[in-house]
Amino acid sequence: MADPRKQFDTRRTNIEAMRREEEHRRRRRKIVYSISAGIILAGVLAGGIWAVTAATDSGGKNQAPIAGVQTFGTLGRTHVQTPVAYPETPPVGGDHNPVWLNCNGDVYTKPVPNENAVHSLEHGAVWITYNEKASPADIEALAGKVQGKPYTFMSPYPGEQGTITLTAWSTQLVVDSASDPRVDAFLAHYVQGPQTQEPGAACTGGLTP
Repeated sequence: MADPRKQFDTRRTNIEAMRREEEHRRRRRKIVYSISAGIILAGVLAGGIWAVTAATDSGGKNQAPIAGVQTFGTLGRTHVQTPVAYPETPPVGGDHNPVWLNCNGDVYTKPVPNENAVHSLEHGAVWITYNEKASPADIEALAGKVQGKPYTFMSPYPGEQGTITLTAWSTQLVVDSASDPRVDAFLAHYVQGPQTQEPGAACTGGLTP
């Protein structure tokens, strides 16, 4: 007959061995889970860093193209003292007067000299113009978008084809109404935008007609 004490000791030894094995498996699973979680977290962080870097590299200007925007390529930038015959109306860039037009949220109620306005475009300003088809409400709304906003200015432009024109260096958009959402999109993208030839150049201390 088997000794009960020995049977008890054997069972206890077997149970202890099973417990150690289970603990070993549990530790191994923990390590595997920790490594997997670390890999996933690293991937998420890398993706986030890439997204932030991409936004930073673009100067915060990443967006879908604005419908109707025209671009005109590389333009001359020589300072001249004589009038310039610009091919676009209003002009989008080219040779210009050495003195820029003040463009620190200035609202002009009379036409301004092309050659000085083009110099402001070179500094990264957006120029809003309008003709006689623009309603008083449109003009007031446009003035509200310009006043107090550095690197913007507006003026009447009787000879332009469109009712309202937004112009940045080598870039232009024509709209029919100040309520067109593309007006705000254009300002957001092109005020000191990627087209700017002299980023950070002054918009004060120039010409006030």
